[in-house]
Formats: sequence, structure tokens, C-alpha cells
Amino acid sequence: MRRLVPVAILGLLVAIAASWAPEAPSGFDDESNGVVDDSTHRVDKATFDEVEGVANGLGPLYNAQSCRECHQNPVSGASSQVTELRVGHEDQERRFHNPEIPIANGAAVISGRSLVNDRAICPNAAFPTDEIQERVPSSESIRTLRLSVSLLGDGFVEAVADQTLIDGAERQCRASSGKICGQVIHVPIVEAPGQMGVGRFGWKDQQASLLSFAADAYLNEMGVTSRLQPDEVTALCNTASEPNDSTASNGVADIDRFARFVRATKVPGRDSRLAAEATTVEGARLFADIGCATCHVATMTTAPTGTAINGGIYTIPAALGSVVFHPYSDFLMHDVGTGDGILQATREHYGRRVFALMTDYLAKQNVRSSRNKIRTAPLWGLRFRSRLMHDGASLTLPDAIARHGGEASDVVERFQRLDSADRDAVLHFLLSL
Repeated sequence: MRRLVPVAILGLLVAIAASWAPEAPSGFDDESNGVVDDSTHRVDKATFDEVEGVANGLGPLYNAQSCRECHQNPVSGASSQVTELRVGHEDQERRFHNPEIPIANGAAVISGRSLVNDRAICPNAAFPTDEIQERVPSSESIRTLRLSVSLLGDGFVEAVADQTLIDGAERQCRASSGKICGQVIHVPIVEAPGQMGVGRFGWKDQQASLLSFAADAYLNEMGVTSRLQPDEVTALCNTASEPNDSTASNGVADIDRFARFVRATKVPGRDSRLAAEATTVEGARLFADIGCATCHVATMTTAPTGTAINGGIYTIPAALGSVVFHPYSDFLMHDVGTGDGILQATREHYGRRVFALMTDYLAKQNVRSSRNKIRTAPLWGLRFRSRLMHDGASLTLPDAIARHGGEASDVVERFQRLDSADRDAVLHFLLSL
């Protein structure tokens, strides 16, 4: 029994420390959360907002001309209505395969990625006869849209210890007697070759770090190469030297500015008026009681200041260390009946070199089982979204709730059994987020 006393005291100290942890700064004022000064944050935001052109390395295939184009409601870094297209097919053994998409009348084939870019820079004045637009072959029977996610507050998400997410998955599985078990996926940290981290960014948890995420988006959404993603999707119509990523501004590359900008954003703030209403408070209680908070976890705490993460490449600064925030997500993968069948932890997100190092490791942790799972959508900032769920196909909160099946079936049933006043209270609470 003597050994239990120190453990109990340690638990009490941890609880007290958590109660003293500062809250993450919130709001939509475009000011820094303290990671950098406001002047630096404004410069980083300008890079995030910058419209890329062909001379900057845009394309040859792309979806958007700036980060802001997909992340801008109500401020830069937030969500939007913009979607991307992903496709693929299964073989006879139900294994997923990325498409092979011919372009330029068969002169080249795009392979190794599920993403299909909606735009192309050719034909243009320099290449008047080269038509490289991607189109979905009829063979690709698996098709889905993906809605752009908000990046606000993701610096705090990145600063959550891997073990916190792992422990959360084990805890919810145990508490639900195996009915709700979030999947943890360890994915490559591109800036630290050979190192893995718990995925938490993107609808499929395909990235563990914001720098990896930035390089991924720069290449696959804008067609701009960087030191982490140096290979173009196609050489056709390409005249810019590689990598395209600019280091003209004080020697800091664009992908580093993107990551730093996101790390310095404040978390989405709640509607203070609605949050104070009695109906909202009751709705929050019901939200937890019926089980929504099992996956939509209300509160998390970041790792301490000075903790080395991302394979030792990044150290958590004071502004992000031991901070409490409220994302309403566990950042884990779940089967809630809306999975799109796309296997996403593939080469397109990590580059040929890094992916080659990690192919065996990804296979060992059964990443293929994540095909029909989706990361729990963080609900902070929910009131600014008119299109819901991963594909944007749900347009009202009741529609989105009704679409939840699989692991969430019992929770949805409990919601439907509430009387109309209690259901309205839950919806009222959600609209305060």
C-alpha cells in the first residue's frame, strides 16, 4: 500500500497542474498566439495569402493558386467550401489501387496518387498544343470529394504528445467495451527521414507535422515543389527549376513560413453570447451524456514547453507548451459509416525517398484498415461551415448527425431518443462552437 501513496499524490499534482494550465488564445483577429511577434506573423500570413503564378512554379497540375484560396472563412487559415477530388479502384482481393490517369493524349500517365487535380497550366503561350488536364477514367469506381479543413489552432494540435492520442484511443475503446476504438496511425515525418509520428492532420491523419503538411499541400494542391517534396507530378509544360519553393524573404522557405503561420494562429473562438445561454450549457451536458464527446473530445492539453517533437526537428515553444484547448476531436480515425474507401498513407504525401524508407513500417501497422475511416472532425469553428462532413454533402446539423453510423450508431440512436427540446439544446450548443 505504501507504493500507492506517491502514485495518488502524483495524480493529484497532475490534476492541479492541468487546472492551472493557461487557455489557448482564441479569436479571429489575425494576430499571433505568441509563437512569433505580430509583425512576423503578418509577413507569414502574406506568404500564405500570396497568389502563385507559373513563374513561381505553379502547376503543371494544381487545384489552387494560394493557401488562402482553400482556407479563408472567416479569416486566412480557416475552412472554406473548396473541395478536392480523390479516386481509385479495388482489385479482386478488395485491395485499393491508385488510378493511372493518361494526360496529353496518352503522352504521359499520372500514377501513385489518389488526388485528381482540377486545373492545369497548359495549354498556354509557351505550350499551345499541350493539353494536360486530368480526367477520371471510368475504371476508377471509388470516387469522393474532400472538403478543405480549418488550420486555425493547429499549432496546439501539433504540440499534443503522441502518447496523449494513443492513450485516448485506448481509453475510449476500454470505456465503450470495444464499440468505439479510434485508430492511431504512425506516419512518416518528412523533414526527419526515418522518423514516424502519430498522424493528426488531414481527413485521413496522413501527416503528423505541420511542416510535412505544408510541403504536401504546396506540391499536391498548387504544384509547387520544395526541399521536402522536390519531384513534380509531371514534367510536361514545366519550365520552372526545382525546387520552386522561394527562399527570397530573409532566407526562409515558403513551406517554413506556412508552417510557422499555422503554428501562430489562435484557436477558433466560441460565440460568447450563445455560449452563455442556459440552453447551450444544457446542450453541452447532453452532448457529453449521450456519448458524442467520446470522439469529439472537448479538452486537450499540449506537451510541456521544450519538448522535442517531429523526430526531434521541432521544439515546443512557450506559447504552445502546457496549454489547454478545446477542439472537440480526438484526432483519431473512426469508422462512422461515411468512409470513402481511399487509402491515403501513400507516396504522394511523403515523396518517393521518404516513402521508400517507410513502406514496410506502414504495411506492418495495417494502414489498409483505415480505408473506410475518417478522422474525427474538430468541431471548433463549426458555426462558420455551411457544408458538413468530410465531403461537404451534409448541409444541416441534423443531416450530419443522421449520417453517423458504424462506431457512432449507438450515440446517434441516443440523440434521436431525446425529446425535441433536448435535441434542440444539443444543436444550440453545436452552433455556439
